[in-house]
Amino acid sequence: MSKVWFITGSSRGLGRNFAEAALSRGDKVAAAVRNTGSLDDLVAAHGDAVLPLAMDVTDKAAVFESVKRAKEHFGRLDVIVNNAGYAQIGAIEELTEQELRDQLETNLFGAVWVVQAALPYLREQRSGHIIQLSSAAGVIAMPLGGAYHASKWALEGLNEALAGEVAEFGVKVTIIEPGGFATRDGNNPDPLANGHMAQTDPAYDGLRQRLAKFTGKQPAGDPAAAAQALLKLVDSDNPPLRVLFGLGFYPMLQQAYADRLKTWADWQDLSAEAQGNLG
Repeated sequence: MSKVWFITGSSRGLGRNFAEAALSRGDKVAAAVRNTGSLDDLVAAHGDAVLPLAMDVTDKAAVFESVKRAKEHFGRLDVIVNNAGYAQIGAIEELTEQELRDQLETNLFGAVWVVQAALPYLREQRSGHIIQLSSAAGVIAMPLGGAYHASKWALEGLNEALAGEVAEFGVKVTIIEPGGFATRDGNNPDPLANGHMAQTDPAYDGLRQRLAKFTGKQPAGDPAAAAQALLKLVDSDNPPLRVLFGLGFYPMLQQAYADRLKTWADWQDLSAEAQGNLG
């Protein structure tokens, strides 16, 4: 049986490829975008299988109304893809309060509104799959990406908790952690080059120059291949809570987790001291 998808940020990049892959196999897609004109070619190609929805994920009321419209239009919701987001780049000292709040409003709160809007329908159906686009940046952190990392690390914890809350209702949750994908003119989208940039402080110019030599050097992944991988994921009877899309960051993540375990082990004596003895 074909699936009904609700995909945010489906005008370009991975979200667009996800929508195209779902439609190409006969599924139906409620495509949420800021400007529905970007979906005209999809509607022309797939007709009533596409429901264009004008929506900004930071507008909670609009999110709830869009999810309701999608459910009423197609009769059910099977796959919820929280894909909308962007990267705010800048040293912590450089970030304005508004830049940090805007980052969290889109990447974190926007995802929460979609989940809260969809869950009543999924619980009633006792089925459904929530896909959260996180990032390798949701597991490790680099200088100048503090705001983006904060939003993605928050999503990791939020969705892990969510998975435990909704499992009894037959609802699955998967956090996808992509590396770099060629979503802009065939290039690896290095967030340090392509994100929203804070006003720079010359004190961090040296750091920026050093990082520029290393960032964005991973081979770019193919968004179309990622979309086919997503189809296999949502068709799985036992999907993972977390999965990497792309292999470039895997060695780095292995090292990061090994380093954390070693640090905790090395400082166990201090951990025991902190426990104290109240007995």
